[in-house]
Amino acid sequence: MKKVYFHIEQVFATPLCRRTILAALVLACLGRIGIAAQGNPDAAKVKNPVAATPKSVAAGKAIYQKSCSTCHGINGEGGPGNDLIPAAPDLTDDKWDHGSTDGEIFDNIKNGVPPDFNMTPWKDQLKDPDIWNVVNYLRSIAKKKQKP
Repeated sequence: MKKVYFHIEQVFATPLCRRTILAALVLACLGRIGIAAQGNPDAAKVKNPVAATPKSVAAGKAIYQKSCSTCHGINGEGGPGNDLIPAAPDLTDDKWDHGSTDGEIFDNIKNGVPPDFNMTPWKDQLKDPDIWNVVNYLRSIAKKKQKP
């Protein structure tokens, strides 16, 4: 039996192969963007069971400062990131890439944000009521939109 060898240049030289590879790369990138830029519809339905009282907000602030501020900044306005992880997003603006409802924010804190988990899950470190307190605190520091 005769062995057949292909040079990589020969394989990629065909227009069909180049178009197929390009299409696959585009689809992979679009799929990743689509996953990253949407919230969790099931989590969006979850209502916050903890009232946003001054006590809850204060508890959430204490937890935030201890557990979240190293990445998201002391005032929630984002962090610089480093060579291993991207910059942490601003939590005071109205742009929430992974869902903006209380339930989605709770889910992001509890379970992390896939696929890369740059936002790590906190389910093993924080109890659910503590996470809800953080959600209430984040709502309290949100920048208010100015009316035109």
